[in-house]
Amino acid sequence: MSGKILVLGATGTVGTPLVAELMAAGATVKAASRTGRPVHAAEGTVFDFANPASFGPAFEDVDRAYVLLPTGYVQSRELLIPVIDAAATRGVKVVLQSVFGVDADDSIPYRQVELALERSGTPHVILRPNWFADNFHTFWKAGVAGGRIAVPAGTGRTSFIDARDIAASAAAALSSNRFDGRAFNLTGPAAFGYAEAATILADVVGHPVEYLPVDDAAFVGQLGAAGVPVEYASFLASIFHPVREGWTATVTSDVETLTGRAPRSLATYARDHAAELMA
Repeated sequence: MSGKILVLGATGTVGTPLVAELMAAGATVKAASRTGRPVHAAEGTVFDFANPASFGPAFEDVDRAYVLLPTGYVQSRELLIPVIDAAATRGVKVVLQSVFGVDADDSIPYRQVELALERSGTPHVILRPNWFADNFHTFWKAGVAGGRIAVPAGTGRTSFIDARDIAASAAAALSSNRFDGRAFNLTGPAAFGYAEAATILADVVGHPVEYLPVDDAAFVGQLGAAGVPVEYASFLASIFHPVREGWTATVTSDVETLTGRAPRSLATYARDHAAELMA
């Protein structure tokens, strides 16, 4: 593998540390985003899911690609399958960022994307990360700052994963053929309920943080008031159902299988992101 690596969503939560990790390892990277701006000195390239004409220039001189759907999009099947087709046509290896648990039902749109990738015949690896620990300093930051995290998680537990561990796993999958044809369920080292997570965060931010379980309607209204589009807020509410059912409490060793080291703990995440959590 000697060509360039295309990273979609290169300015995002996973894409930014992934570009940095690949560049540090000496890879040649094309950082793709809607703006096309360079990331960590990597070549910038414009990529717009709504404009297939942007696919060709982005894939030029590329032999591997990290494919994900950035935050804010909900039409995973409609937007990702054309990208996978474009990669497969060019013989580009795809490392796909999917979603934890979608292999439970082939009717789930993200699972249909996985199946399309498996059928495409192009080399591939599927990564299924659990809920991001980073959501606490992005989506739930206002709640942490205000001392109350209000989400529809019930009493469910989640093995939150640090986005840096997703990036490290992706870098490993992009840099070797050893993992081709396999799917990996990426988790943190332990599962926590949101009340437990709030306690961990409180120790870092220096003020009490409590967890308030709410229903889906209240959650959608809360996000809407913060400016999140209703369609995306409703999508986020819907994916809390697996949390309430206990399906996100699973802990795997897949990060260590890919990277050779254990994933970061939620406490480590909180300490490392103290500035963002307290800002």
